[in-house]
Amino acid sequence: MRIGVYPGTFDPMTLGHLDIIRRGAHLVDKLVIGVTTNPSKSPMFSLAERLAMVRREVADMAGEVGVVEFDSLLMDFAEAQGATLILRGLRAVADFEYEYQMAGMNQQLNDRIETVFLMADVSLQPIASRLVKEIARYGGRIDKFVTPAVAADVAQYLGAAR
Repeated sequence: MRIGVYPGTFDPMTLGHLDIIRRGAHLVDKLVIGVTTNPSKSPMFSLAERLAMVRREVADMAGEVGVVEFDSLLMDFAEAQGATLILRGLRAVADFEYEYQMAGMNQQLNDRIETVFLMADVSLQPIASRLVKEIARYGGRIDKFVTPAVAADVAQYLGAAR
């Protein structure tokens, strides 16, 4: 069985994430979405909320797609899942530089697990969770960037935060 891992913070989950998940699920028999917390980021949603959000958004997706949390080195997580590949989405040249460096480091840690890059659909390339949160915090509409359910999650969070 070919297993892939798609790691991220998913804070919040965007249409770009969903595009990569849909397309990546066709490359493997099972895709494990690893939801983590990046210490360098300030999440809007708790880990439990992000797990629930991702699970809801992929519930009806074709293929075998699982969602689990992790708080370890990515390569240790991937190995524990039995993965043979790490799936990463690219939006721009800046993403590539960072991802290229990470892929090289990960290969040094475990050369049996490949990193596969997918370009986001051209219409979704500008979308970044960080920007979605910023737009929402200033009262802008985010419905072009996230599903209606995620837009409602963000609105609820911001309503509670005010």
